[in-house]
Amino acid sequence: MKVLNITKACRCAYKYLTDSDYRFIIRSNAGKNNDMPDDEYVKRMYKALRGVEFDLENPKTFNEKLAWQKIYERKPLYTQLADKYAVRQYITDKIGSEYLIPLLGGPWDNADQIDFDSLPEKFILKCNHDSGGIVVCRDKTRLNIEAVKQKLNKRLSVNYYYAGREWPYKNIKPCIIAEKYMEDERQKDGLIDWKFFCFNGKAKFIYVSQGLENHATAHISFYDLDGNEMPFGRSDFAPFDKIPYKPDNLGKMTELADTLATDIGCPFIRVDMYEIDGKIYFSEFTFTPCSGVLPFDPPEWDEKIGSMLKLPIDK
Repeated sequence: MKVLNITKACRCAYKYLTDSDYRFIIRSNAGKNNDMPDDEYVKRMYKALRGVEFDLENPKTFNEKLAWQKIYERKPLYTQLADKYAVRQYITDKIGSEYLIPLLGGPWDNADQIDFDSLPEKFILKCNHDSGGIVVCRDKTRLNIEAVKQKLNKRLSVNYYYAGREWPYKNIKPCIIAEKYMEDERQKDGLIDWKFFCFNGKAKFIYVSQGLENHATAHISFYDLDGNEMPFGRSDFAPFDKIPYKPDNLGKMTELADTLATDIGCPFIRVDMYEIDGKIYFSEFTFTPCSGVLPFDPPEWDEKIGSMLKLPIDK
């Protein structure tokens, strides 16, 4: 085992010295490129992850247009929308608090402030400012509270903006909130996310996911607004054999997605929702899925979907 580890380390060191894309990713993950201008960083990271360069002033594919949006679409409102705590007020004002998952506690500035005794047996803890700071508790008697505190406090110290230069995250004040653990009899393998891809204020199709806590067993597929499977998927996740079920409120969910996307006014935004026991709940807004490197299968759909999105620079 020790020999194998040394061999692996040697391969990584060699790749670091000889592969400029790999070297850029490693240095970025270590925060060594934080001072690089956003436009240069986004183009460089795109090349490192996708293996191809693109013209930021003439984007064609969906991912390229997301990269353009990262650089040129910046409004103070986007910070509130990306903030998993502050967005609750926005949703209350726009469509009503009845669409919010009940809040159990917070906001807390650090995990040591959390009174775990006051929380129920099942709950969700999440950081408001990133994509990875979440703890799902299904049985508090088995929860390693110290490990949870360490994880959340570590996440609080990270500015999520720097990794992918997703500007909406840059100025969020980090905190922790607790939400009700939601369950549904029709979703025994975990809640299903209904993620509406909205182009220029209109939902065009849905990205359906389940079980993302475990990449190996998770499923992701794309469906049109009538629940029919789209002819593309993601190369990094297994698709569903068929749509888990068609939401009773699919029409209303689409209407809400359109309303929210139109009011926000961003060229692209993803509006994520749940349907739980026949009731719609807002999940979150996403400006750049996969930070703008979403791996389509087959890959030609990247450009086909890109043609659906009209940017201010498009003629």
